[in-house]
Amino acid sequence: MEAGDIKSMTLEEISAAMKELGEPAFRGKQVFSWLQRGVGSFDEMTDVSKSLRARLDAAYYIDAPSAARKQASKLDGTVKYLWELGDGSCIETVLMQYRHGNTVCVSSQVGCRMGCAFCASTIGGKVRDLRPAEMLDQVIFTQRDSGLTVSNIVLMGIGEPMDNLDNVLRFLELVNHPLGLNIGMRHISLSTCGVIPGIQRLAELELQLTLSVSLHAPDSETRSKIMPVNRAYDVEELFAACHSYFQKTGRRISFEYAMIDGVNDSDWQADLIVKRLRGMPGHVNLIPLNDVAESPLKPSRRVRQFQSRLESQGVTATVRRSLGGDIDASCGQLRRKAMENGKKGQL
Repeated sequence: MEAGDIKSMTLEEISAAMKELGEPAFRGKQVFSWLQRGVGSFDEMTDVSKSLRARLDAAYYIDAPSAARKQASKLDGTVKYLWELGDGSCIETVLMQYRHGNTVCVSSQVGCRMGCAFCASTIGGKVRDLRPAEMLDQVIFTQRDSGLTVSNIVLMGIGEPMDNLDNVLRFLELVNHPLGLNIGMRHISLSTCGVIPGIQRLAELELQLTLSVSLHAPDSETRSKIMPVNRAYDVEELFAACHSYFQKTGRRISFEYAMIDGVNDSDWQADLIVKRLRGMPGHVNLIPLNDVAESPLKPSRRVRQFQSRLESQGVTATVRRSLGGDIDASCGQLRRKAMENGKKGQL
């Protein structure tokens, strides 16, 4: 019988497992709490009997990532981690420090199959989905290594969260639990490149998180060129799903928009965003494009003009503050370099 991933289990599932082992219900809470603190083995659970620890060790496993590389910005304190997982795969996690608290950007997959032209994460394609425990560990071990308390999470790292939604939803349940890290849903943002079935499922769940849609172009022709997902879920269908999401949940959606020179930064495209958002409150987050060596796309020189055109027509638009400018800022770049070098590097 294959050992089970106990850190990906909910409190209810662990409590049920304890009952099957003939243990009292409170043992489930003890074990769950230890796991959420990032213990590396059952032997570290000092208030659990040795006999139970031995039985748990026979039936389940606990793994943890190791920091293969770490880059810290001297400009703003941003830290990027390259974590090595149990199977040797590598993922990235970014710690960002703001006045309102510390935010961790979490990856949801090893690699990505979405193929966005401006993103380094998708180079090499998707390797596999991350388990809930592997997403949780990014928060736990970033917090432990940095010594900083994490108050906010953005699921905007490597991978498409909606392409691994079952595991993502379980991660959200784990990280939100009061016996664990207890990070509230209102402090969590989930990003998608526009996978409509995932948006529809989230709408039905009515979670109090922030849905963030990677838009990057309001017209189908441009979006299909830079985001292959648009060929499966056209931008008009995407906006229809967004309007339905707002009507169901009442929650404002954030639209991410990487500003690409000569591609998506025209006045008519700003006007089209305004038209598409009509009847729905939306926040447009303009992102100065990070240079990716493998991509011919370059940062726009019209970010402020684009912002002004949106705002003049009543759309809230902000320009994302660039963090980690002196390290591999673009998502996936650090992992990509490690893949090219054939080694994970040293701290």
